[in-house]
Amino acid sequence: MTAAIPSRRSFLHAAFATTALAGLSRARSFAEVVGSEASTKTNQAEKFKLAYAPHPGMFKASAGNDVLDQIRFMADQGFTALEYNGLPSESPEMQTKIGDLLGRLDMQMGVFVAYGNFDSPTFARPDEDSTTEILTKMKDAVEISKRVNAKWCTVVPGSVDQQNNAGDWNRYGGARLAEGYQTANVIDMLRRCVDVIEPSGLVMVLEPLNWYANHGGTFLQRSDQAYAICRAVDSPSCKILFDIYHQQITEGNLIPNIDACWDEIAYFQSGDNPGRNEPYTGEINYRNVFAHIHSKGYQGVIGMEHGNSEKGIDGERKVIEAYRRADQF
Repeated sequence: MTAAIPSRRSFLHAAFATTALAGLSRARSFAEVVGSEASTKTNQAEKFKLAYAPHPGMFKASAGNDVLDQIRFMADQGFTALEYNGLPSESPEMQTKIGDLLGRLDMQMGVFVAYGNFDSPTFARPDEDSTTEILTKMKDAVEISKRVNAKWCTVVPGSVDQQNNAGDWNRYGGARLAEGYQTANVIDMLRRCVDVIEPSGLVMVLEPLNWYANHGGTFLQRSDQAYAICRAVDSPSCKILFDIYHQQITEGNLIPNIDACWDEIAYFQSGDNPGRNEPYTGEINYRNVFAHIHSKGYQGVIGMEHGNSEKGIDGERKVIEAYRRADQF
């Protein structure tokens, strides 16, 4: 006869307490030992100072395949936010379940991707079809945000204009648009997006992306570029997503650039470089960066948009321990 299955929080408390780390069985996943949803805060890990947001799949070895169980696991480890780029692919019913669970666990919803295009100049050189798609996605984002109580959604405003288009000869002279015209088109399109989302209070955050390791050719690269565009759009619903990983590669000088952009930053993402894994696997001094963000009174989310440097339960524990180390300020 098998032994009784322990409660979920009791297991987690034992598994991740310092005195029990060495004795954790690597063969038993969270899903195999999870009990009822009933839990006590006394067995919950201390909450982090900042709202670091794991994403679905980051703790699958520990929590199982079910996204809701993974969210419960995150809460048990002291995380107070969730980031889910792929949320629009979930059914409305599942989105509602996620939103309800986050509410019960007192967790914030981080970003989901409302619109992301990396290869076409859909903002820099828009046409009728791309404009219709963008505005439809923004309307969809408003409805999704209501189900999960989201404040932010990510928008990647396409690529730079790289090729001639004979069909646009009359308007543009048949050549690649000059940078100023591209920027003006991006601003105009973002203003149209704002018209859709601002009444609901949803904020689209624009993410500059690096050209060197991940996203060559995207329109937004630098923090100062994103800052100027947000100032031009001039809306509380158009702000910057400052991805620390991307900006370390593109421009470095992280803390001064964060300060220079501060008034337009609404959201952060983390990831070390090189490798795009958890803190302390690369060159970024995350304790100093997080301490600086905290000292400025930041109350938003820091999305953990990176991989795990090691697989399995051990690798997942390493992620948690890395954020505990970075959060000591």
